[in-house]
Amino acid sequence: MRVLIVEDDPALAGVLREGLAEHDIQSVVAGTFDDGLLHGASSALDVILLDVLLPGGSGFDLCRRLRQKGVTTPIIMLTAKDAVDDRVLGLEAGADDYLTKPFAFRELLARIRAVVRRPPALAPEVMRVADLEVDLGRRTVRRGRQEIRLTAKEFSLLEFFVRHAGQVVDRAAITAHVWDENHDPFTNVLEVLVRRLRRKIDDDYDPKLIQTLRGAGYRFGA
Repeated sequence: MRVLIVEDDPALAGVLREGLAEHDIQSVVAGTFDDGLLHGASSALDVILLDVLLPGGSGFDLCRRLRQKGVTTPIIMLTAKDAVDDRVLGLEAGADDYLTKPFAFRELLARIRAVVRRPPALAPEVMRVADLEVDLGRRTVRRGRQEIRLTAKEFSLLEFFVRHAGQVVDRAAITAHVWDENHDPFTNVLEVLVRRLRRKIDDDYDPKLIQTLRGAGYRFGA
C-alpha cells in the first residue's frame, strides 16, 4: 500500500510516516498545495491523507481539483476543524472520510484500511485506454474486437495499470497491489508477469500500451 501525506507540519508528517512504515505502508510527504496536487495527480497511490490548512491553498480546494482531474484515489481529510459545516464541505469536495485532530493512530490506520477495501464509487466499471476495454465488474478484457483471457494475476496487474494510466508506477507500488506489501519487489516475478501480459494485450496490436522505463518502472498508455 502507498499513501500520500499532504501535511505542512513536518513533525506530524514525520510521525505519520514512521507510524505507517511500522505497518509496512509506504508513504510520501507533500508540504504544500502545489506539491500535493502534483503528487496526487501523477503518482500511483492507494490513499491520500489531506490536511485542510496548506501553504498555497486549502485542502478542500485541493481535494476538489484532484477530483476534477479524474483522480479516484480515496481521500481522508485531516484537520483540527470539527464543525459540521467543515465536515460537510470536505465530503462535498470529494473526500471519502474525515478525521479530526488530535486522533488516535489506530483509528487512522483503521480508516485507511476501510477506504482501501471500499469499492471506488468514482471509478467507472468499464475503463478504456486506446482500443483496450477493461470491464472491472465482469473482469473481462477486449482489445479492438478481440476478447482476451487473462489469469487472475494478469488481470490484477492490468487493473492497476489502467487505474493509473499515463502515470509512472514503480515496482514496489505494483507488487504491493498484485501481491502484498511483504512481497519482495526485487525478484523477477514482476517482469515475468509483465511479459505475459504484454504478450496477450500488446504483441499483436498497435499502439503498444505497456512501456518500460528503465530505472523508474512502467507507464501504461498509448
